[in-house]
Amino acid sequence: MSSPLALILLGFLFVVLGVVLPLLMMLSVIPTTFLVSFVSFALSVAGVLMGIVGASRYVVRRRQ
Repeated sequence: MSSPLALILLGFLFVVLGVVLPLLMMLSVIPTTFLVSFVSFALSVAGVLMGIVGASRYVVRRRQ
């Protein structure tokens, strides 16, 4: 993943999955388990961090 935009897009996808999984649990489409809840939280946190790292890499490349 050398492209900052790819990192930002992957982070965005992770954040969206982190929102969709609890929604599906709330609608009883998938069972509510600790593992699914933890994965949802982890995806949200990882997505935000990847977005921040991707944005910082994008700014550094644009300034050079």
